[in-house]
Amino acid sequence: MMDHVHDLACVREATDRLLTAVAKMDNVSLAEPSRLPGWSRGHVLAHLARNADALVNVLEGRPMYASAAQRDADIERDASRTLEAHVTDLRESAGRFQAAGDAPADWTRTVELRHGITDSASRVPFRRWVEVELHHVDLGIGYELDDLPAEFLERETDFLTDRFSGHADVPATRVTDGTRAWTTGREADAPEVTVTGRPADLVGWLAGRRDGAALDTQGGTLPKLPPL
Repeated sequence: MMDHVHDLACVREATDRLLTAVAKMDNVSLAEPSRLPGWSRGHVLAHLARNADALVNVLEGRPMYASAAQRDADIERDASRTLEAHVTDLRESAGRFQAAGDAPADWTRTVELRHGITDSASRVPFRRWVEVELHHVDLGIGYELDDLPAEFLERETDFLTDRFSGHADVPATRVTDGTRAWTTGREADAPEVTVTGRPADLVGWLAGRRDGAALDTQGGTLPKLPPL
């Protein structure tokens, strides 16, 4: 089982890094494009705040979002706010998430996320950690995949290779950073493709943040991964 106490501490540290960086922005840069197609930096920050509240809903047994349309509408509504409003919302929503995580609970219970996906409650703090770290990178304000903690890179590789495991459209693939190895893709007696690279480059490819050009691929072409 995941160590939710450790992961909550990691979320807190990642959130502090994010808040420190965002506080150095200004209202003009907030309106500029992020690295996510169609989203400004304000959209990314609005999503991060609303995701914190959505995961509170998950931990407290409510639907993650009222609906997909409401989720999108809330992000659009909040995207154009001032920097001060974004920072306040990020801090307060993060506090609500931490409070929900600190409350006594059965962390072995099953919870429901979006699209009917279920998971152990103990994995929710890690999921929030992923949101904070990757979207910090998506802001394009100086925090890069290479700046992500080594533990995060390893565990996100675990998470994403597991997510694509058994996917019929992904060839059987061995993923390695030269010291550790993972398997993903459709079931097979042996890997069809081996993908080798630095941890940051592997996570960038698996998470759709890099095109994989820095990776070495043997046995075939670099697999095209489905969207997250």
